Amino acid sequence: MDISIIVPLYNEEESLPELVEWIERVMNENRFSFEIILVDDGSIDNSWNIIETLHSGRDYIRGISFRRNYGKSAALYCGFNVAKGDVVITMDADLQDSPDEIPELYKMIKDEGYDLVSGWKKKRYDSKLSKNIPSKFFNRITRIISGINLHDFNCGLKAYKSKVVKSIEVYGEMHRYIPVLAKQSGFKKIGEKVVQHRPRKYGTTKFGMSRFVNGFLDLTTITFITKFGKKPMHFFGVVGTVMFLLGGGIALWLIARKLYCISNGIDFRDVTSQPLFYIALVTIIIGVQLFLAGFLGELISRSSNERNKYFIDKEI
Repeated sequence: MDISIIVPLYNEEESLPELVEWIERVMNENRFSFEIILVDDGSIDNSWNIIETLHSGRDYIRGISFRRNYGKSAALYCGFNVAKGDVVITMDADLQDSPDEIPELYKMIKDEGYDLVSGWKKKRYDSKLSKNIPSKFFNRITRIISGINLHDFNCGLKAYKSKVVKSIEVYGEMHRYIPVLAKQSGFKKIGEKVVQHRPRKYGTTKFGMSRFVNGFLDLTTITFITKFGKKPMHFFGVVGTVMFLLGGGIALWLIARKLYCISNGIDFRDVTSQPLFYIALVTIIIGVQLFLAGFLGELISRSSNERNKYFIDKEI
C-alpha cells in the first residue's frame, strides 16, 4: 500500500464528508493505493456515525473510536500502530490542511529519501495574538534546543516513512514534538515543505491558551529525556557533585579561617553564627540529594524494559 492517511478528530461531523471526498479525489487522480484512518477522540457530536456511514462500501476507510477524549497524541499513536502504508500522512480534520499537498509530500519521502517531512504554514489565517505570535516563539525555542531547522513543529500536515511512526511513542502532548522524537530515534533526514493553510470552514478551534503552557512543559520534558533519559546520573550526578563540592568548600574555608584566627589571636565570629555557613550546609544537602536522585534514576533505568530498546535500520 502506498499511503496511510491518519486523521485525528474531535467533534468534526460537518467537515468529515467533504474531507474524505477531497482525499479520495486526490488519491484517485494520482493512482495511489491508500487507506484513510479516522480516529475519533471521544467526540460528543455525530462524528462516529458519520465515520460509520463513510466506511459503508469503502474498505479503505477505517475508524477508531475512543470512549472519551484522550488528546491528539493518543489518537496519532493508535493510528500509527494500525497504519499499513509505506508512507504515512497525518492531517487535521477541520479542512485547514489541504489534501492537494499529499502527492508532493509523498514524493519527498519516496523519491528524495526524507524520513519525515513537516508542513510549514507560512501564511496563516489564525489570530495573530492568540496563536501566531506564541507559535513563532515556541518554534524558535524548539529549533534552538533540538537543533532541527523547522519553522512549524506543530503543523498537523506531516509525512513519514512507515518505519518512523513504528519506532516512536507519542504520548501526553508530545505530538507537537514528533520531529524531536524521530531525531532521538535516529531518523535525521527531516525536511520541510511550505503548505497551504486554509481558513476554518466549520466549527471552532479545540485548543485554548493552556496548550502553550503545556507545550513549554512538554518541551522541557522531551529535552531532558532526549539527552539524559538513558543516563540520568550524567545530569543529576554532575549537578549534585558540583553543589556538594561548592558547599563543602565554603564550609572548609569557614573552619580554616576560624582556626587561623584562633592561632593568631584574632577576634572571630563563630562558624554557626554566620549566614554563609547555613548556605553552605543547604548546598551540601541539595548536592547529596541530587546525587542520590541520579543514582536511583540509574537503577530504575537499568531495570526498565526500555533500557535496551534500540532501533535497527537494516538487517542481513
